[in-house]
Amino acid sequence: MKRIEAVILDWAGTTVDFGSFAPTQIFIEAFKSVFDIEITLAQARIPMGLGKWQHIEALGKLPEVDAVWNAKFGRSMTREDIDKIYAAFMPLQIAKVVDFAAPIAGVTDTIAALRQQNIKIGSCSGYPRVVMEKLVPAAQALGYQPDYWVASDDLLAGGRPGPWMALQNVIALGIGSVSACVKVDDAVPGVEEGRNAGMWSVGLSISGNEFGKTWETYQSMSDEEIGSLKQQASEKLFAAGAHYVIDTLADLPSVIDCINERLVKGERP
Repeated sequence: MKRIEAVILDWAGTTVDFGSFAPTQIFIEAFKSVFDIEITLAQARIPMGLGKWQHIEALGKLPEVDAVWNAKFGRSMTREDIDKIYAAFMPLQIAKVVDFAAPIAGVTDTIAALRQQNIKIGSCSGYPRVVMEKLVPAAQALGYQPDYWVASDDLLAGGRPGPWMALQNVIALGIGSVSACVKVDDAVPGVEEGRNAGMWSVGLSISGNEFGKTWETYQSMSDEEIGSLKQQASEKLFAAGAHYVIDTLADLPSVIDCINERLVKGERP
């Protein structure tokens, strides 16, 4: 393969929902409403990118959350506890996700530019199918529609950081080699997903979970504040195995050009 044939994009924080706020705030509300346990926004962001049941499980294993849980209940979180929080989380998430369906600035232009190069647009998400069935048409109405999407609970093998959702895109889109694919994500498990699938993996340092600011807040920040948070995000994404880290999806075409040059030289991810 001498050129990129497909990009596989995450959703929240990558193509829609600048700062990835739709899922994070709902985790906080679900923990509070079910067990009267308060978690912080920073804690809610730590496992971002995992499937939502697994995300709740990971939150319960955070030392500080586990300590609060033991202090309140005399035990650590159980599967039954996770199920109860998940049951509360899902209706809230389904109702809220459409409010965060607008494409991030530059996304629609980037998608159009990639399609002019005959690059197919795949996607996958940490959201389960019932959430994606609300998000996908809402995003389409606002100008973003990938060629294919897969949800975190669609595959028996599981979700991130495993390679399966990314590889399902390869199958569905008919791509001949994983080395002709670029996986783009704003969170660590999604970057690892791309690497585990044998693809070029690109992290986003500003638009998503690791930066963690709304578009309005970002616009009002100083260059120094932006630089500091961007560096922290970039370090985490590179540590997860990203081949490249860019600010937002608007910067992806230049990375595609670089990767195409490397493919011509015989390089692979």
